[in-house]
Amino acid sequence: MDLSQLEVFLAVAREHRFSRAADKLFRTQSAVSQTIRKLEDELGEALFDRSSREGVLTDAGKVLYEYAEKLINLRTEATESLGELRELQKGRLVVAANEFTVLYLLPVLAEFRRLHPMIKIKVERALGSHIPDEVLRYSVEFGVLSYEPQEPNLHSVVIFLDELLFVVPPKHPLASASEISIRQLGAESFVAHIVSSPYREKVIQLFKSHKTPLHMDLELPTLQAIKQYVAMGNGVAFLPEISVETEIARGELVRIPVRELQLKRKLRLIYRKDANLSHAARAFLKVVEALALERKGRYRFQRES
Repeated sequence: MDLSQLEVFLAVAREHRFSRAADKLFRTQSAVSQTIRKLEDELGEALFDRSSREGVLTDAGKVLYEYAEKLINLRTEATESLGELRELQKGRLVVAANEFTVLYLLPVLAEFRRLHPMIKIKVERALGSHIPDEVLRYSVEFGVLSYEPQEPNLHSVVIFLDELLFVVPPKHPLASASEISIRQLGAESFVAHIVSSPYREKVIQLFKSHKTPLHMDLELPTLQAIKQYVAMGNGVAFLPEISVETEIARGELVRIPVRELQLKRKLRLIYRKDANLSHAARAFLKVVEALALERKGRYRFQRES
């Protein structure tokens, strides 16, 4: 039993005549009769009362009629839903990011929502070290990382270039300096992020190589807390540029170049190499690429693996 047989069956049941059903279906009456006969043979039940010329349904025919309508309607709904997905009138996109990398996503999400308001988006918070596994387990379609994953089954696309900045409160003694050296920071009290990262290790090693003490007297759980604490006049910090742009623009924090510190951070969008990306995901990639081209100095879009 297939859907084409059920369509013929429904046509006969609705038109009450094999001849009228044949006209409706643009088929011969003989072809319609053969289809019904084959369907009855497969089911082992008579579907129409042959003693009546009005195509009266038997009890078995009435039962099948109810299910046939449901199946044909479901096919129509499925076809329409697939069309809506293609036209981005519906769909769902799940992205994994951590507290830092989600900051990059904000303008991307705003533009994506402007273009495709019917797509539902969920950004799941995850540790950066766990995000590749989330993508490989099909828990999310995309992940955003600040490092290059080593998993061979992942595509890695560089989407944003960020920089680690040294920031101080406006009234700090160094706030007016145009540039400083690491050796000038040996007496400073740094506010650090509690989550370890490769960039934190690079900073630690940089201070060691210049034989300068690094005092991390306070560790806080979020970048937002670190920014606010430093802006209140408490200590100094190294923070991603993307996370402090607003505070620097408002004068709540001051950026001071450190001569020996040149730590660029590449943000990457990752997804499975074997992935058959959804229509929503492909549209998301287009938005990412467009923003990368728009902000050439800060963004880059490059498939690396």
